[in-house]
Amino acid sequence: MSQAASATVETAPSNRLALAALILGGAAIGGSPIFVRLSEVGPMATAFWRVALALIPIVLFSLIKGKDAGPKPEKLSDYGLLVLPGVILALDLAAWHLSITMTSVANATLLANLAPVFVTIIGFLFFRAVVTRLFVIGLALALAGVVILKGGPSAFGNGDLAGDGIATVAALFYAVYILAIGRLRSRFDTIRIMLWSTASAAVTIFPLALAFEDQILPATAYGWAMVFGLAFVSHAGGQVAIAYALAYLPAAFSSLTLLLQPVVAAILAWILLSEAIGPMQAIGGAVVLAGIMIARRG
Repeated sequence: MSQAASATVETAPSNRLALAALILGGAAIGGSPIFVRLSEVGPMATAFWRVALALIPIVLFSLIKGKDAGPKPEKLSDYGLLVLPGVILALDLAAWHLSITMTSVANATLLANLAPVFVTIIGFLFFRAVVTRLFVIGLALALAGVVILKGGPSAFGNGDLAGDGIATVAALFYAVYILAIGRLRSRFDTIRIMLWSTASAAVTIFPLALAFEDQILPATAYGWAMVFGLAFVSHAGGQVAIAYALAYLPAAFSSLTLLLQPVVAAILAWILLSEAIGPMQAIGGAVVLAGIMIARRG
């Protein structure tokens, strides 16, 4: 997979570091369902704290970097481009959390994981990205692994049509978010992009949290620990790592890290929630990883 329009030419060591960041970022985001499940507040409020609290380490790191944070936005259009990914991410989180309440978790997870498909199609149609046959095979194999991980095709028969549609829209939003970040990385530093996009995401999702949630603030220290963990690990850690990698790796391949989420979530649920991992889950996880490795070669 080649995408010269959105990935700058870098040295081999940078590519290896970017791949490591991509994998770690995908793993960090994979822990988000556990934090969301254990959160004391509703899904919209949790989504707000996810981005609002993530601003703490992002702002601190931005202040530390100072003038080393790369070019600053100069025109109004620059500010608009930096804000846009955050608005899209807020819509993605809102649609994803809403879909979980309307359809089965299995359906919501599978359909939200269609983002790499949308990234590949959009990149091919609008950005002249070259899609190899080997990459398509790897993508299809990774998606098949997610289906196996979730219990096979029979697990997706109890959904709701409207909820399934919203989950698919969430996947489209995430695809556009990844592509937008990828385009910006050719012009701006990672921390500058994440500062603007995270702030705009918080501003966008706050009114949705007020409209849909009866309780915004966690009631206990444990509840605050969950939203801080979601913000610091999954967003400030995961999304920042993926944004960094997008300067060196194609957006379509980078979006495949979304497919690591159900694998990591299953492992964490086994460790933290004592949820058993059966043979089908183990096979599904292995198939997902094999698909990603094949796609990388493509």
